Amino acid sequence: MRERIWAPLPLLLPWLLLPPPLWGGPPDSRHPEREPEPGPLQPFDLLYASGVAAYYSGDYELAVRDLEAALRSHRRLREIRARCARHCAARRPLAPPGAGPGAELPFFRALLERARCYRSCQSQRLGGPASRHRASEDVRSDFQRRVPYNYLQRAYIKLNQMEEAAAAAHTFFMANPEHMEMQQSIENYRTMAGVEDVQLVDQEARPHLESYSAGVKHYEADDFELAIKYFEQALREYFNEDMECRALCEGPQRFEEYEYLGYKAGLYEAIADHYVQVLVCQHECVRELATRPGRLSPIENFLPLHYDYLQFAYYRVGEYVKALECAKAYLLLHPDDEDVLDNVDYYESLLDDNFDPASVEAREDLAMYVKRHKLESELIKSAAEGLGFSYTEPNYWIRYGGRQDENRVPSGVNVEGAEVHGLSMGKKSLPKIVRDLREGGPLLYENITFVYNSEQLNGTQRVLLDNVLSEEQCRELHSVASGIMLVGDGYRGKTSPHTPNEKFEGATVLKALKFGYEGRVPLKSARLFYDISEKARKIVESYFMLNSTLYFSYTHMVCRTALSGQQDRRNDLSHPIHADNCLLDPEANECWKEPPAYTFRDYSALLYMNDDFEGGEFIFTEMDAKTVTASIKPKCGRMISFSSGGENPHGVKAVTKGQRCAVALWFTLDPLYRELERIQADEVIAILDQEQQGKHEMNINPKDEL
Repeated sequence: MRERIWAPLPLLLPWLLLPPPLWGGPPDSRHPEREPEPGPLQPFDLLYASGVAAYYSGDYELAVRDLEAALRSHRRLREIRARCARHCAARRPLAPPGAGPGAELPFFRALLERARCYRSCQSQRLGGPASRHRASEDVRSDFQRRVPYNYLQRAYIKLNQMEEAAAAAHTFFMANPEHMEMQQSIENYRTMAGVEDVQLVDQEARPHLESYSAGVKHYEADDFELAIKYFEQALREYFNEDMECRALCEGPQRFEEYEYLGYKAGLYEAIADHYVQVLVCQHECVRELATRPGRLSPIENFLPLHYDYLQFAYYRVGEYVKALECAKAYLLLHPDDEDVLDNVDYYESLLDDNFDPASVEAREDLAMYVKRHKLESELIKSAAEGLGFSYTEPNYWIRYGGRQDENRVPSGVNVEGAEVHGLSMGKKSLPKIVRDLREGGPLLYENITFVYNSEQLNGTQRVLLDNVLSEEQCRELHSVASGIMLVGDGYRGKTSPHTPNEKFEGATVLKALKFGYEGRVPLKSARLFYDISEKARKIVESYFMLNSTLYFSYTHMVCRTALSGQQDRRNDLSHPIHADNCLLDPEANECWKEPPAYTFRDYSALLYMNDDFEGGEFIFTEMDAKTVTASIKPKCGRMISFSSGGENPHGVKAVTKGQRCAVALWFTLDPLYRELERIQADEVIAILDQEQQGKHEMNINPKDEL
């Protein structure tokens, strides 16, 4: 165990004594506790293991029985833990210790009484010791990802129970929306088994999400009274579910570094370490609740959207004070939103003259929520410094999306559409790369915006950057692309190398320079293609902190165009899932680094030129080539870069409308595999520079070099 500096107990006490949230309502008013099944609750992990074993042995009836029982047991266990935590917190409140010798003992006595209450409550409701229900990390991850429903839908198919199979498939898909195979299965249920959309029910849907969706539906129908009703209900349910999430955090925690026996950890240190783990867990409940299913990281702008919708809905029904309260609540999370700031000014102008606008404050429910969240953040950072561990506060309120409607008060809410989605699919071991992995080096150029690193993109050696190109440069590159590209270039002349539903065109740097020299496209634009690819190379080399020079392996400008009349009911990809330097074998969960793979490639980058098309998201997947871990929406100047091996399988979703253009770049650390055309392009650029400077000593015609 590493040596650490211990902070005194008072560091811990403010968190232990944090006031309870002010949002009210009975915790389980909408979903009352289910009637318990007779006898002790069976451990869900054992039922799950039995169900999976039955499935693989071909006993599908037993598989369905045990998998359904495992899901019920898991839900029941969560209910019991949450109820016991709330019950014991109410019966055994913690009081701050006083002053003087032994003043802390009443506090610890209350703490021990709460622990005894919690254990007794669980044992009574579970019908046995709680330790029987401690599952492994892998099993907990499977339930978080709803993997049991994948087994269920397959078992139901074998039993020819198509409606049940469709419901299980839909429930799995709601938490794994990029799972291509499941998407196709659901489509098959619709077309072949006659399953209707009303039969596709998410069996794990959170109440607040259902209410939120109903609110959006009524809002879009301009039924603002009903929209308000459902959004308010969604908020009450959200905060109740937040309380449940926090209560569940008070259960067993995993300790990866420390042992708490005898002299190996002092009493205060052991208690503090445990409660800091609980605190971090509770602090990150927002990660679980503030997103739609399947969008666990980075966090979508979900909770603030309740207040965004409400501020306009209240305005439309003439309740300007409530509209102002909701707008100010929204600004607690996005204080620089100019549109909502304008809305606040407008709502204030609508109030009666004898009404002081300053007396209207942000909604109390969100104000208290944010206050608690900030206090938790401060305590975790303080604990990290005192206990000697590393903690980086995520940006929980990244704004990706807003209301998708045309309703506006003077300025309205007009935020950019969702562009980047990372999916946390549970902890998976990633393939190891031989070289020393580093990242976070300087970006070298002004105005470039860092967006996400490897951790935020749920992978290894990944980075997402914006503003690598300006809007003017994007337009210029897009213009030159139309003049130099050939159908099938880079794909051995194949018009549609990856899908028959799109046309592929491409061009190399050398070809662009040749066309520029011949006057077929502006030489300045051809030179821009060369310059921005070199800029990208320098950024990748610097950001990943490489010890040796990064060389071009291949540089290619490529456009994918959706073919009209061929986009209905598409379920294929624009570019299938693959890795850049090895042969991906999803069945074996391997990536074979052998020919015909380009085994010499070490890093890859894609620099996007436009966003005026539909579809075409770049996706990372796990080794199964099905489970998406991150999805990137292209736009002008955006660049995604990553290491080229099996640790980063990737592909491109179907382009269903318009044309998607990008500069694709592959790099190598081995100079023996430098791109020959790039070397020629370097020489041409050098000669053009000399000619521009009026230096004609070299008797080399650039045209000959081309």
